[in-house]
Amino acid sequence: MTRRTLVNALLVLAVVALFAVPLLLDGGTSEYGGTDAAVTEELEAGGHTPWFDPLFSPAGEVESGLFALQAALGAGVLGYVLGLLRGRRQAAEPR
Repeated sequence: MTRRTLVNALLVLAVVALFAVPLLLDGGTSEYGGTDAAVTEELEAGGHTPWFDPLFSPAGEVESGLFALQAALGAGVLGYVLGLLRGRRQAAEPR
């Protein structure tokens, strides 16, 4: 086994440990909830009411999928624009 392979294996193991250790130490006793839900509960407990109701309330899996799609589209547009600007700058430079 080469040193490079060993280092890669240890890095993968470290990343897995970063995710697994907190979940194992917790023992499943806490609920991992988002800040949106926590703020909504706090506001409703304080007597505040929403100004309007949402038009569309997808299930949790669909909601996270739509969020991931939105992030991917945004990253694609950002990458395209940065590449376009870099290409224009390189084309304008005299050789």
